[in-house]
Amino acid sequence: MVEQNINSKFEVMSKINYIKGDATQPQGNGAKIICHICNDMGAWGAGFVLALSNKWVYPEQRYRALAQYVLGSAMVLLVDKEQDIYVANMIAQHRCRPSLDGTPPIRYTALVEALEKVNGIAEKLGAGLHMPRIGAGLAGGDWNIIETIIEQCTTVPVTVYDLP
Repeated sequence: MVEQNINSKFEVMSKINYIKGDATQPQGNGAKIICHICNDMGAWGAGFVLALSNKWVYPEQRYRALAQYVLGSAMVLLVDKEQDIYVANMIAQHRCRPSLDGTPPIRYTALVEALEKVNGIAEKLGAGLHMPRIGAGLAGGDWNIIETIIEQCTTVPVTVYDLP
């Protein structure tokens, strides 16, 4: 019992705030950047991007207009001037399906690169990052790994939304 109490005192508190809600309706004051993962082949039409496209057309338009999709790149777009909301299209998924050897589409190194870029922009804007559980759905990633990446790559407040 004593050992259990000692261990709980030394648990590291996550700097990620988890809430029930819709990531396309970020909560809180100040600028907000909604982060999500895109693939490197120009396909947009499944998962969280559908919710984004139902709310704003600009992120999809800008993504589709790219001449090439470079893993690790990120594009941050102002989508709602009144509410100070931006969307970050982060290219961190190779193709849309697992490879023949079973490797999931997510590319963790590319996520690190893109998230570091978005974090730098967030610092300049004084913004927080808001997202669903990026990379853990259709991209096939392991949320424990992704959570660690987010914690290591961000210096601004992060809110992760789980639908009710």
